[in-house]
Amino acid sequence: METTPKLLEDSLLVIWNDRDAARRLAAMENVYAANMVFYESNDGAAITGYQAINDLITTLQSQWAPEFRFELSHPAQVNHQVQHISWTLGLPGQPPVASGMDIAVIEDSKIKLLHLFLDAAGK
Repeated sequence: METTPKLLEDSLLVIWNDRDAARRLAAMENVYAANMVFYESNDGAAITGYQAINDLITTLQSQWAPEFRFELSHPAQVNHQVQHISWTLGLPGQPPVASGMDIAVIEDSKIKLLHLFLDAAGK
């Protein structure tokens, strides 16, 4: 079992920050289970598998300035098979346009489930 926050850090800082779809797909194989499920919101449907998640990232990145980056706002934490990370999104060195946290469930040393919690606007 992965007992360090590296998987979740790589998910955010390597995969979600990369604007090259082919590189993202390659990185996903080292971080995500093949049938990994991403829950973007409680109202949205589950997004499953490398290609669907990669397509979502491409779509979201097309709505952001090219310089936008995810950055850690607090050190990642681990409790057995669950990892938690807090982040911000925006131009480095400027106030973020979004913030939130990701919570991942690790299975067989890969992220099996990933849940996004987006902070409410204005907070």
